[in-house]
Amino acid sequence: VDGADALVGGYTAQQYDTQKTAEHDRMLIVPVVLAIILVILVALLRSVLMPLILVATVALNFAATLGISSLVFRHVFGFSGTDASVPLYGFVFLVALGVDYNIFLMSRAREESLEHGVREGILKALVATGGVITSAGVVLAATFAALGVIPLAFLVQIAFIVAFGVLLDTLVVRSLLVPALVRDIGPKAWWPGRLSRRAD
Repeated sequence: VDGADALVGGYTAQQYDTQKTAEHDRMLIVPVVLAIILVILVALLRSVLMPLILVATVALNFAATLGISSLVFRHVFGFSGTDASVPLYGFVFLVALGVDYNIFLMSRAREESLEHGVREGILKALVATGGVITSAGVVLAATFAALGVIPLAFLVQIAFIVAFGVLLDTLVVRSLLVPALVRDIGPKAWWPGRLSRRAD
């Protein structure tokens, strides 16, 4: 009948509504968080290209973590699915932690680059901060991994995503990918700041 309306209740309808709400939250919160982080990094590093690179590596780390986690949940833990809110919680934790490490590394890199040049500066910054970042990442990953012993699927999923994502970010993205990109791009990575006009 035209204009007829029906409401369906029960567990299935509730789960459907929860999933739709989680999808809406992700579509809203993820871009807003990334935009805010980008603005903060631009103001802190006095560059446009470098913050874009850093935000892209954080997003790449999250996407890789989510992909690997889905395989582990299905084939190792035997979960039939993932809680609808897990990706958003994982995103918030990983982005917050990843950006912290980014700021720590790149603030030091900017200081060193002003004195030694961009390619040498990123290496000196990595030597100075690498041990601290790696140690902090391992401790944090172990702390979140401890949540995995609680017999709740939601907490096990969050624990694995954050622990694995922090290790991936600390040991690969922050230690290898970001420094390699900065060395390859050179002074242009700091465009349009004055470091970008420096001969390296």
